[in-house]
Amino acid sequence: MENEILKVFNGDRNQIGVATREEVHRIGHWHEVFHCWFVSREAGVDYIYLQHRCAMKKDYPNLLDITAAGHLLAHETIYDGVREINEEIGIEVSFDELVSLGVIEYHVTKENFIDKEIANVFLYESTQCFNDFTLQKEEVSGMVKVELDDFEDLWAGTKEEVNIQGFEINQDDHRMMLDQYVGRDKFVPHEVSYYKSIIRLIRENLS
Repeated sequence: MENEILKVFNGDRNQIGVATREEVHRIGHWHEVFHCWFVSREAGVDYIYLQHRCAMKKDYPNLLDITAAGHLLAHETIYDGVREINEEIGIEVSFDELVSLGVIEYHVTKENFIDKEIANVFLYESTQCFNDFTLQKEEVSGMVKVELDDFEDLWAGTKEEVNIQGFEINQDDHRMMLDQYVGRDKFVPHEVSYYKSIIRLIRENLS
């Protein structure tokens, strides 16, 4: 995976070449990624879905993250990003079913890891239930949902914890149901401004 070839960009989003994924994160090149957020409406309540990154992940293991996301390889366009949804969580979605939320740039640095992403962000209004998800074990160890209102309050700082419900795959490949409260420390540390932008854009685009 570290040898995957990605397009790299300058600060004006002009492509300036290609580099390996390892080099992209070591040097801090801008690069393209695909993000897709699943949202469902159940009994009049909007929920947002989050994947639980598996313990073997090099970056941000055991944390809650975007429903499905991944890097776009050098030969790919944003239309190819839908493969990440099928690969990671086993849901077949066509690009036409997605609602574009635009492009968001963000930048996170930790130790020797510099992540400067040009994120092509999409919304998918899901009718799936948890039994419909088939997880890529090397990437994803669980799937949960949280009320969108609570998720917004968490990143606005008006709530310290939110209730997550879903499942996790244990070491014996069995699904263990989850129903617990978690704080911001259990989420991938995207910038708070990113989370706030996502919530605003989701609300603006929900049908």
